[in-house]
Amino acid sequence: MDIRCRKTVCKYNDRFTCKAPNILVSNNVICTTYEKDGSKEEVKDITKHLFEQKPDFAPQRDSKALEIKCKANCLFNHNGQCVSNGITLNSIKEKPYCVSFLKD
Repeated sequence: MDIRCRKTVCKYNDRFTCKAPNILVSNNVICTTYEKDGSKEEVKDITKHLFEQKPDFAPQRDSKALEIKCKANCLFNHNGQCVSNGITLNSIKEKPYCVSFLKD
């Protein structure tokens, strides 16, 4: 599973890859695992412009090493577990929204 996160000030973010031990996406599609790290500076999000400049991504994580729980009414939510091949958390204002969300 590919877990990408654009909240670069989160303590679990390593070069756009989430390193949290577990992730919980709430019913309003927000990652509640997010914790702001005051020592990190915001990194310009170039992931939207892949053709202009390649971002420095951390290696992909093994999906077996991570549990993603989900409370959202999403197509990928199966009994509270995310079964998507990958998720991306976007940096919209202050909240880390799951942009892989597909309404069920």
